[in-house]
Amino acid sequence: MEQHRTPPPRNGTQRGRPPLPPQAKRGGSGGAGGGTGDGVRPAAQRSPTARPADRPAGVRRPVPPLAEAVRRVRRMPNPRLTGLGGGLFCGALMFVLGCLDRLLLGASPTVYGVLFLPVCLLTALWVRKGDLASPPVVVPIAFAVGLLPVADGDGGLSGRLMGLVTALATQALWLYAGTFVSGAVATVRKVSLMRRRADRRRPPAH
Repeated sequence: MEQHRTPPPRNGTQRGRPPLPPQAKRGGSGGAGGGTGDGVRPAAQRSPTARPADRPAGVRRPVPPLAEAVRRVRRMPNPRLTGLGGGLFCGALMFVLGCLDRLLLGASPTVYGVLFLPVCLLTALWVRKGDLASPPVVVPIAFAVGLLPVADGDGGLSGRLMGLVTALATQALWLYAGTFVSGAVATVRKVSLMRRRADRRRPPAH
């Protein structure tokens, strides 16, 4: 008996293979001209925005001077001293500065007073939050301790004490200025601390 062959399908599929989806048929009909169909779009057309050009290697964005200064200040040592530690730090440092002033500059009260101001600033900045009331109290004591090598005396304990009293009277302006600096810095830190605590306790806005 003669067998008839089944003619191949006309829709472009072969026997044993699933038919291609219509999107693939339309996408593959671009031909040599490089055209694309309606179903498949290039990646550049699918992305909503074009990717920015990469920055060349080794090129850094310039940093503003103010941001660089803030970054350097944050890198400085930031210890936290107790009230007693702040008093010992300020007193010992002023005594050392007074000795150096007497050895190098011949006991200049003006130089000693100028050096007293940054010491007061550091004491108020480095004391811990719970002892912010101590800097305005300890810096005048440190000023008097450091003034012992600078004050002139005739000799003996009584002469040294009289020279110290005279130096305190004549250099009272530096004493008041340093006390004001330490008190102002401590007050600003205290107000900032209270404001942050109030912000934390405030309920979030809906």
